[in-house]
Amino acid sequence: MISFGGRPAAKDLTARARIRDAALKHFAESGFSGATIREIARTAGVSPGLVRHHFGSKEGLRRVCDTYVLEALHQFNDRVLQEEAPGDSPLTADDKRALDPFQRYLVSTLIEESEVAAPLFDEMVKMIDRWLVKADESRADPPTVDRTTRAALMVAQTMGIAAFHKHVSRVIGMDVLSDEGDQKVALAMLDIYSHNLISPEYAAAAREGMAQTAPASEASNDDTMERHSDD
Repeated sequence: MISFGGRPAAKDLTARARIRDAALKHFAESGFSGATIREIARTAGVSPGLVRHHFGSKEGLRRVCDTYVLEALHQFNDRVLQEEAPGDSPLTADDKRALDPFQRYLVSTLIEESEVAAPLFDEMVKMIDRWLVKADESRADPPTVDRTTRAALMVAQTMGIAAFHKHVSRVIGMDVLSDEGDQKVALAMLDIYSHNLISPEYAAAAREGMAQTAPASEASNDDTMERHSDD
């Protein structure tokens, strides 16, 4: 069980947990290929031999990190979905700090396009899909694109902020990975998502225009929508 809202001090963690957390840091900063067992062991305050004793290899250590990160995200996602009142958000400053290393790790893993990138991305899509099921219930109009496509794009957009954090930070004059910068990004995203960027009429006209020029292969889109709506 991963506890949000405050993590124990490094000295209070077990050696295995310290190694795992050190690996998350180094994999995020240097990528899997750039991180070394020796550097991870030094950060964790253990010997390289102890890392191999607990995890067998760097690949074994990465598998543990993948599982740990997904478990953390699933727990957080479940907690938020259980909230019935939109104003009672469970996301605290401590939660955001606890989630930060997981986000950085995911960004690094996805950018490297390793063999584990696809399963991690797919799992995040499934999590967002659960959000959309709930959101679609309160829509005034039915969606015109299947949930999986929308969920995949939302994951890409969300991870894009972290992936391009250096450029975003430079433009807005604030480190988006700092507490202050994170709050500014959160407020900006709330503003963007709570206001329509285009009118329903404009969107309808755009869809009509696209339908007239769509390839014949897209004629099966309605069938795809029906399959996803039954999921």
